[in-house]
Amino acid sequence: MTDAPTAPAPRPRSQARAIWDQFRTHKGALFGLIVLCLLVLFVVIGPLIWQPEKLRVAEALKVRNLGPSWRFPLGTDQLGRDMLYRMMQAGKVSLAVGFIAMMIAIFVGTTIGVLAGYFRRLDGPLMRLTDMFLALPLIPLLLVLVMLFRDRIAQVLGPETGAFVLIVFAIGITSWMQAARIVRGEVLALREREYVLAARSIGAAPRRIILRHILPNVISPVMVAATLGVAEAIITESVLSFLGLGFPPDFPTWGRLLYDGLQYMQLYPERVLWPGLAISLTVLAVNYIGDGLRDALDPRIRGR
Repeated sequence: MTDAPTAPAPRPRSQARAIWDQFRTHKGALFGLIVLCLLVLFVVIGPLIWQPEKLRVAEALKVRNLGPSWRFPLGTDQLGRDMLYRMMQAGKVSLAVGFIAMMIAIFVGTTIGVLAGYFRRLDGPLMRLTDMFLALPLIPLLLVLVMLFRDRIAQVLGPETGAFVLIVFAIGITSWMQAARIVRGEVLALREREYVLAARSIGAAPRRIILRHILPNVISPVMVAATLGVAEAIITESVLSFLGLGFPPDFPTWGRLLYDGLQYMQLYPERVLWPGLAISLTVLAVNYIGDGLRDALDPRIRGR
């Protein structure tokens, strides 16, 4: 008598599927992801759909400082420009600044953290450099950098491109310290693991050990630090623009719109409401995503 055929064992979940299943159980992270996707669609697809009327100077002066209407859903500014379209253009710049500055900060922080954690002789000098940057006041340092180099870079790259490159680089190069400390702590623990000691015992080069064994295991804290870095970069750029030392007036960001609407806040409060709401939603969404990634990338929480 033959045995009945047994059902095939279920295939184990892939790591990416397990991470996503854990991430979507975090309601705040899922809400943040939806909000961030909507904001990205608003600033990327929105200008292709909503094209404001091209008004002459005399016509634009007649529609200055209007409230929300069917013709101008978010009203107009002091020059008669459509606020909805300017919000889209400003959001594109603000999000680009946040993501690019975050990538610079994560690259610098990860590099310094890995070198400090793996090579003992570099640990002291690199960590003292990190402490020095942590001790510097961020906003005054950025103000000094912008005021010193803005005109020089504008002469080479133009006012808009020069301002973008300067602000992105300045924010990125002054925001890597937290990532460096997180990565260093992870590398200090990883370099004593059995597989790293085994690779070192067979004569593997340090570069190969770092690329094959160290870096793949520090991706989780790096991704969490990256999401938080986006929010920090957007807030920093908004502060610079609010102080009038960011992008030029014809190159709007959400912080610049706040600065432009400040003197009209008593009469037209919506002029500061919309950019302030966009900044708040972006920062809130990114922070929730960071919380969800922290839980999803932790194998103990996933039950693995």
